[in-house]
Amino acid sequence: MASSAITPKFVINPRFKPNVTHRFPSFFKPSLAPPRKGAAFLPIRAALSRRPVYIPNRIDDPNYVRIFDTTLRDGEQSPGATMTLKQKLDIARQLAKLGVDVIEAGFPASSPMDFKAVETIANEVGNCVHEDGYVPVICGLARCNKDDILASWEAVKHAKRPRIHVFIATSDIHLEHKLRKTKEQVVQIATSMVTYAKSLGCEDIEFSAEDAGRTDKVYLFHVLEEVIKVGATTVNIPDTVGYLLSREYAQYISDIKANTSGIENVVISTHCQNDLGLATINSIEGALAGARQLECTINGIGERAGNASLEEIVMILKTRGKEAVGGLFTAIDARHIYMTSKMVEEYSGLLIQPHKAIVGANAFAHESGIHQDGMLKNKATYEIMEPADIGLERTNTAGISLGKLSGRSAVKEKLRELGYEVNDEEMKAIFPRFKSVAEQKKHVTDADLVALVSDELFNPEVFWQLRDLQVTCGTLGMSTATVKLTDADGKEHTACSVGTGPVDSA
Repeated sequence: MASSAITPKFVINPRFKPNVTHRFPSFFKPSLAPPRKGAAFLPIRAALSRRPVYIPNRIDDPNYVRIFDTTLRDGEQSPGATMTLKQKLDIARQLAKLGVDVIEAGFPASSPMDFKAVETIANEVGNCVHEDGYVPVICGLARCNKDDILASWEAVKHAKRPRIHVFIATSDIHLEHKLRKTKEQVVQIATSMVTYAKSLGCEDIEFSAEDAGRTDKVYLFHVLEEVIKVGATTVNIPDTVGYLLSREYAQYISDIKANTSGIENVVISTHCQNDLGLATINSIEGALAGARQLECTINGIGERAGNASLEEIVMILKTRGKEAVGGLFTAIDARHIYMTSKMVEEYSGLLIQPHKAIVGANAFAHESGIHQDGMLKNKATYEIMEPADIGLERTNTAGISLGKLSGRSAVKEKLRELGYEVNDEEMKAIFPRFKSVAEQKKHVTDADLVALVSDELFNPEVFWQLRDLQVTCGTLGMSTATVKLTDADGKEHTACSVGTGPVDSA
């Protein structure tokens, strides 16, 4: 079998052809299997069937949360994450398959390529009916000026559900140092630009108060009231620099609901940055306080420290939604999370850290002997979800990764999977040798185990034994190697060789 550190290459769709091998334990493979029996959330079809009919300024089910994915806009703002048009189209298709409600396809006015990408996605993805009969909203970002807004409309207008997303900063620090405008001027600009967007024929307009997290609340209420009056259907409350603590962000949402005239006629949205590592939990707290659209990205990519992670938000709501978050739910088909995550990793070039929640290589791997013993007895002892929930199928018993912390139970179970039934006496002989190997290697492979068993149980005849190996190499001269072996009769043999490198010479 292959090493447990290697994962196979996957083809997600005809255009997605990875050219690197992703590191993921080999005891996983992609799967669209249904969630395990007794899972804490609804079966996939049942969840999908509960998606409310899309209405821009309201959601008829009070527990439904819209997922607004901005991987193709904010996510691409990560340094080095620029993607081609075809890559963006592939990701948009995958997001639609995932069940995302709103796809922010880009910033059309930023470049001709971005305009073309948004326009293509609007035409091809924004008119395609997906598994549950839903057609995603296609959104384009625009600053509060007519050129940006017109470009955004021209790019998205051919989608079945087009949205223009306009933004302007509202915090004192931005008004003074970036915009150099008064509060009254910003209100006038915001309202006139929302009015202009509506005059183009767009019925779905999102307004973002940039840096809302550091904006005077009374002024923020006023700005939101004014844009709602002229036609905004969603108001977004960005914590642009990831400054607020969870209780502070939740209080912002609560205060907006309580003090903003007309707020009941629009959808409140969150957009949380991850500068203090709080983006996901702040989004969840925002939803608990009354927000019903959560903005996020695949793998949490984005400016600086990134954004709220879509996979984390979705799996929090799926695993804890009923008892801990008031029954809030989404229409995301979580079985597509892993594939989508790997596609974004491949196309963006931003590697996922092994310990990343939900999609990291170690998210479902267990090396500690105590944990492995628990997993062998009942997987629920150390896992609150299964790999199948996000589209992975476990190919071994319990996600066991053998290493220096593994115990006898895990080694014995792994040997059984490989076809070796060993008794307790044999394990007494095998386990110390396993520990010796494990202390020298990060992971003990299947081949290592087979060799240990063969040596200990079958006592193979020794024909040659390596006594000494010396290799000399450098920038000058030939690489040389000297090897000393002992044969079955105890006679020593020495040989020397030269080569184009140390391995070749040996």
